[in-house]
Amino acid sequence: MKKLFFSIALLCSGLFAHAQNETLLSVKPAGNQIVSKHIYGHFSEHLGRCIYDGFWVGENSTIPNKGRIRLDVVDALKKIKVPNLRWPGGCFADEYHWRDGIGPRNERPKMVNTNWGGVTEDNSFGTHEFLDLCKMLDCEPYIAGNVGSGTVEEMAKWVEYLNFDGVSPMTAIRKQNGMDKPWKVSFWGVGNESWGCGGNMTPEYYSDLYRRYATYARDYAGAPLKRIASGANSEDYRWTETCMKNIGPGRMWGLTLHYYTLPTGNWSAKGSATKFDEEQYFNTMKNCLRMEEIVSKHSAIMDKYDPKKKVALVVDEWGIWTDVEPGTNPGFLYQQNSLRDALIAGTTLNIFNNHSDRVRMANLAQTINVLQALILTEKDKMVLTPTYHVFDLYKVHMDAKYLPINFTSPDYSLGDKKIPALNVSASQDSTGAIHISLVNLDPKNKIALNTDLGELKWKTVTGQILTSAQLTDVNTFTDTNKVHNAKFTGAKKSGNTLKVELPAQSVVVLELK
Repeated sequence: MKKLFFSIALLCSGLFAHAQNETLLSVKPAGNQIVSKHIYGHFSEHLGRCIYDGFWVGENSTIPNKGRIRLDVVDALKKIKVPNLRWPGGCFADEYHWRDGIGPRNERPKMVNTNWGGVTEDNSFGTHEFLDLCKMLDCEPYIAGNVGSGTVEEMAKWVEYLNFDGVSPMTAIRKQNGMDKPWKVSFWGVGNESWGCGGNMTPEYYSDLYRRYATYARDYAGAPLKRIASGANSEDYRWTETCMKNIGPGRMWGLTLHYYTLPTGNWSAKGSATKFDEEQYFNTMKNCLRMEEIVSKHSAIMDKYDPKKKVALVVDEWGIWTDVEPGTNPGFLYQQNSLRDALIAGTTLNIFNNHSDRVRMANLAQTINVLQALILTEKDKMVLTPTYHVFDLYKVHMDAKYLPINFTSPDYSLGDKKIPALNVSASQDSTGAIHISLVNLDPKNKIALNTDLGELKWKTVTGQILTSAQLTDVNTFTDTNKVHNAKFTGAKKSGNTLKVELPAQSVVVLELK
């Protein structure tokens, strides 16, 4: 009898331990908050091989192209529904003079790209070429204007060239260059990193300068501007406070924030993109998760001056920044892209989705061959990175209704250090389908989830997963599909409860219908 009682006690304690180890997640019905598609934007600077050898091929290239714009790249980006593309920088924007990049290409002046490798920029890819690319991608252009070395007149005339549909000197030049009707570009950045490469300004000086530039960047008929002020670097909360106070919500559509994940936290020795151990992985993910705190604190400052949340927080540079690949030009910022980077992308996008009341635009740095690239190219070859596949998974959230979530994450521990292992976001699209994106940062342990959907109605669950055997796994030109999306079968319905077994080091997106 004692033996039987002891056996039952052991069984009960085992069941209780299992229940304790199961993470409880609740998903609430949608309100009015939308996950803007523009959170899923991208960034292409005149830097390294992003534009040249990325989007833009040689005049007599045998790589399939249309007007020198590479078609396999266009097709890949259209598949993930790129909503907007930021150009021409970055630091390059504040040394770029737009009139050097229009007219016959053989007459365009050359310049030195002093920020990125000291190479000669031939200006063959300019305003018309960029807007042709955006048309091919079916995305909105986001132009960063030159405040650092430019003039108010220069920016004003660029806006006129782009957006005015009437008689003026700028429209006459535009028509002479082959574009009869204006493009009507909406997103307009007034400078970039004005605290650093964009002019080393104080926030007080920049906010005064912004008001002047923004005044003369006119709204033309049918083309109202969404003016975006150059915001803070990482934890510079005083910059945000000064801009919100001195510029005010009525004069800007958005205010930017830049934050990069450094594996080591040290700009002088950032760490390898492919050769890292678990300790460096842990530190990288800890630094990635700081985005939650940084966004929250900047949002709180913005709330003080803009309680109705009219001004968007625009995180128009984010991603992992590592040391360049050995043997490549240090000024070209070429790095490989591993499963670790995919986990960073999924985690960061979950943070943005959960702050979509304030974060309404973001741009991963950068699209091709630079930093946390979606695509790598080598002559006629092209590789889709693990980060690309995350954007392919997460496109279901674009312009969907945000679903509030509540859970307590289990810990991912390494020695005496720990971070949350799980991050999640959810939305409901126009058809009623529910999408839940889940990231398990723990490289060793799976997570059991018991999800209460409450009033939300659904009948079936399907899913996709991105994972690989090693955190360091990458796609290469000889093995292009090592890290890729696959069918996920670890989710099932039990009444109105969703049960999920989330594998270690994985990104999963579920669809409930």
